This record gives sequence, C-alpha cells and structure tokens, in this order.
Amino acid sequence: MRLLLIADTHLRKRAKDLPAEVWDAVDDADVVVHAGDWVEPDLLDALEARSKRVVACWGNNDGAELRHRLPERADVELGGLRFTVTHETGGSAGRDERMAKLYPDTDVLVFGHSHIPWDATAKSGLRLLNPGSPTDRRRQPHCTYMTATVADGVLSDVTLHKLQRRDA
Repeated sequence: MRLLLIADTHLRKRAKDLPAEVWDAVDDADVVVHAGDWVEPDLLDALEARSKRVVACWGNNDGAELRHRLPERADVELGGLRFTVTHETGGSAGRDERMAKLYPDTDVLVFGHSHIPWDATAKSGLRLLNPGSPTDRRRQPHCTYMTATVADGVLSDVTLHKLQRRDA
C-alpha cells in the first residue's frame, strides 16, 4: 500500500494549488494522509475526488466546514499498522516520548503544524512522521512531503521529498 503524507497546505493563503509533483503523488498513492491546516475545503473536495482514499484531520487554521467534515484525530488501520493522524503535538523537546505516552495504541503518528519535517521513533516503537509542507516552507530550505509503503505490518520506504522553490 503506497502512502502520500502531506500537511499544512494552507490553500489559498500560501499557494493557489498543490504543486504538480504532489498531484502526481496523489495519483500514485493508495492512501493520501493529510495532517491538517487545509484552510480551504476545496482541497478536501479535490483530494476526495481524485484519490483512492483520504485519511485526514483538521488543523488550527481550519474553519467550521473542515472541522465539521473531519475529525481532530483520525485513527485507521493500514496494512496491518495502526495510524493516528493529528495536527498538533506541541514543542519538539521530548515530543517522541510524550507522544508515545499519549498514543500507546498507535504504531505510526502522522502530524503537522510546525512545517518542519520529522521522522523519529520513540523508545516504545512509535514512529512519528511530519511531512512538512508542500506549499509553505517557512524557515525550511524546501517545501516538502513524504511517501511511504506499508504492508504486512511493516512501514518501509519512508521518503522525504524536497520540492523545488517556486512562486506561489
């Protein structure tokens, strides 16, 4: 099962649309995981129409419509692993162990908010992934997203993709 992980798209505030490379990744993915801060519901509509499956939550910049349509926390089993998708996890100091205590029944936690890519494993085995943002790099050198594969209870091929700079 091929996964596309994105967060913090902030459409139409930070960009007019997702980069073409990300739309290509949507087409290739079996599941698109979005960890919040959509801003505009139009992107959710477009992803639901174009992708095979969307697993997502709302973020702190998302308004009433997105909060009505999406959960604050999405829990799903994919390829034999338990995934949780949430937007905010607090500060980076101690994040891995703090989240392992908060999500003891989760194998993979996908989160956003910081726009800073993160790939770590807590002592408990919880894998924490933040794909960054494909549209708003903030203080990062690149806009980013992640892809991964999951099968038979194993997460593999986790890849951070760096997008070329472009005018939004």
